[in-house]
Amino acid sequence: MQKERKISLQAQHHQLSRTSKQLAVLEEINQQSFTDRLEKIDRFPLKPTAIDIFQVNMGKMCNQVCKHCHVDAGPDRKEIMTRETMQWCLDALDRSNISTVDLTGGAPEMNPDFRWFVEELSGRGKQVIVRCNLTIILANKKYHDLPEFFRKHKVEVVSSLPHFSARRTDAQRGEGVFEKSIQALQMLNKVGYGQPDSDLKLNLVYNPSGAFLPPDQLGLESEFKRKLRDGFNIEFNELYAITNLPISRFLDYLVVSGNYEDYMQKLVDAFNPTAADGVMCRNTISVGWDGYLYDCDFNQMLDLKLNGGSPDHIKDFDAEVLSKREIILNNHCYGCTAGAGSSCGGTVVNE
Repeated sequence: MQKERKISLQAQHHQLSRTSKQLAVLEEINQQSFTDRLEKIDRFPLKPTAIDIFQVNMGKMCNQVCKHCHVDAGPDRKEIMTRETMQWCLDALDRSNISTVDLTGGAPEMNPDFRWFVEELSGRGKQVIVRCNLTIILANKKYHDLPEFFRKHKVEVVSSLPHFSARRTDAQRGEGVFEKSIQALQMLNKVGYGQPDSDLKLNLVYNPSGAFLPPDQLGLESEFKRKLRDGFNIEFNELYAITNLPISRFLDYLVVSGNYEDYMQKLVDAFNPTAADGVMCRNTISVGWDGYLYDCDFNQMLDLKLNGGSPDHIKDFDAEVLSKREIILNNHCYGCTAGAGSSCGGTVVNE
């Protein structure tokens, strides 16, 4: 099983590497569809409130192959954003008042033009967020100076750390990941990240390791801070508890383990109308590695492009038109509206 996880679903020619198959599985629920659920509470169609966050997937290449990954990222994935597409992103930002750019992947740092892009964004005064898996910092000598590079450009670092124990982290992300993650966090702390008197933000991301919803975010954050401070002298700012959506490798896990129906029932039962009001697709636009536009990162991985009539490629970006679009929905959206809700910034409502 461990050997199989070292390559992506795509490399395995797995049926769930096809988005059409994933969508077919998502249709196989006995409960009310997500769209019908929103119609019942008079929230359909769902529309943006604004476009505040410009999230860019810089490629699916990654140095890890995590079992919950909704991107199906890994070393064997060759999809990578070109500098030309990055320039189109910069041109789009120049035509808008969007202030926050969220860089993700894969491991975005593996894109050969990553640093150039960050420098260009920083030079434009954008708030840059990088979603870092931590181990990339230690993966190769050419990445060892990333903490200093991040500090220079005041990049906000959002780091993946499934748990404060080696056993649970390595079970989700691979053997030895916890130890390397701790070293990388200490390197980030050393240059000022996460320190009480610093404006360099270091946030952690928690994903459940099984077919269950995340616990209370604030309580979990307190426990993480205590354990990491006492055990490793590590400081960080906030912890984001993010629900695993039934997409790609996590969907495969649910199906293989026989947990799919039960997990979907948990999401449906935990549906929160208030969370539906605050879902991230309402203030975010997602840019694929190839420049196509999506309502969110999850829709991107299911190849659910923007609603017909909206500009669907970064070359044609029009913030005013896009802010009036109808958001594309499917049953995976239950994951963002369960309990306290879930977004790339953690929960969306206070429990």
